[in-house]
Amino acid sequence: MAVILIVDDEPLQRDILKTILSDEGYESYSAASGEEALKLARTYEPDVVLSDLKMGKMDGIELLEKLKGLKQVPTVLIMTAFGTIDSAVDAMKKGAFDYLTKPLDKEVVLLAIRRALERKELMQRNLELRKALNDMFSIQGIIGHSKPIKDIIYIIRKVADSPATVLILGESGTGKELIAKAIHYNSGRREKAFMAINCAAIPETLLESELFGYEPGAFTGATQRKKGLFEAANGGTIFLDEVGDLPMMTQSKILRVLQEREIMRVGGREPIKVDVRIVSATNKDLLHEMKHSHFREDLYYRLNVIEINLPPLKEREEDIPILADHFLDKYRKEMKRNIKGIDSEAMRALIGYEWKGEVRELENIIERAVIFCKDEFITLKDLPQSIKPNNFVTDFSKPGSLEDSVRKFEKELILRALESNGYNKEKTAEILQVGLSTLYRKLKELGIKA
Repeated sequence: MAVILIVDDEPLQRDILKTILSDEGYESYSAASGEEALKLARTYEPDVVLSDLKMGKMDGIELLEKLKGLKQVPTVLIMTAFGTIDSAVDAMKKGAFDYLTKPLDKEVVLLAIRRALERKELMQRNLELRKALNDMFSIQGIIGHSKPIKDIIYIIRKVADSPATVLILGESGTGKELIAKAIHYNSGRREKAFMAINCAAIPETLLESELFGYEPGAFTGATQRKKGLFEAANGGTIFLDEVGDLPMMTQSKILRVLQEREIMRVGGREPIKVDVRIVSATNKDLLHEMKHSHFREDLYYRLNVIEINLPPLKEREEDIPILADHFLDKYRKEMKRNIKGIDSEAMRALIGYEWKGEVRELENIIERAVIFCKDEFITLKDLPQSIKPNNFVTDFSKPGSLEDSVRKFEKELILRALESNGYNKEKTAEILQVGLSTLYRKLKELGIKA
């Protein structure tokens, strides 16, 4: 039930409003002065304050200013006589939501209150969404305990509040946009927009108009002015994903943005100043692209003030169980499934798998497993055939595949032996018929933490 506080030094006006609001089901309180209203506001935390403009010691505008300092700031409606409408407009400039002229009309009052409550609810939802975004893309939201992930978190903490451009390098699916968002939402720009564009997914003919906008008549079909992503992200961050696929002409225009801090709409004649931080990402070797004149050297060094290398999952196996548990928690909540975890055999299969689709593939596999799981724990039977150790396939087209296969088999064999012997290394060495020092060496070589 919404709480309304009525503030008016006329007793009859207070009584009439209180009756109207009570009949509509609102919880209402009334005060004869601004001082009394402040005390009631601290006690009852009203959603809306309906205040007269002209009162004794504290008028409506002074009350409005003091209400802004409360823990729960209410939406304020000002009541005024016709002769003081200019003052009411001034109150709106200082934060009042609307004003009502006396004598009051019942339907107008109720409509204004409904609109004020809708606005308050919208603002509350906006705050909740912002908090959810900040939580989702906080540094704590970056999942992993491996050294590469700890190094990335350290870099984000250092660079988030600087204006420096950041270039994120990594394979598709490793989570480059997550890192970009973490940089944005941990910076002073977090209240402004984060705009992302995949430079490889948009045709060259459309890319510039998406980035810089266009003026009416710039091309066939351009009937009205459109702002581009740089204008939409003004004050915030723009994320150029797959920046290595930018056409050379567009590269020169991005360089101009970095140098001059201004853009020109397609078909425009006047430059437009923008304050945008650029974070870019690619899975291409830009140094190689530069050598073959596919990427501008001057743009590369402008984009690469800070470089973040996001390694593939095969280089941070210790993060796989943490990521798998994170995705399990996400999808069991979404699907309302009572799944307690992933059993050891299934987890070993996940750790031993070569994740060509990186983190995105791991998330998809866990989502699929949650759908198929019929027990309390995800087991091997809930995973796709390609992940199961007995069905592991080696790609012989790659150099060193035999060595990789032997290493993978060796690791699986030692893990199984350790588990079977309760992680007792002496017993495991005896079962495998190797010396204890050899086992310890193998554990170190294969990155097994037993």
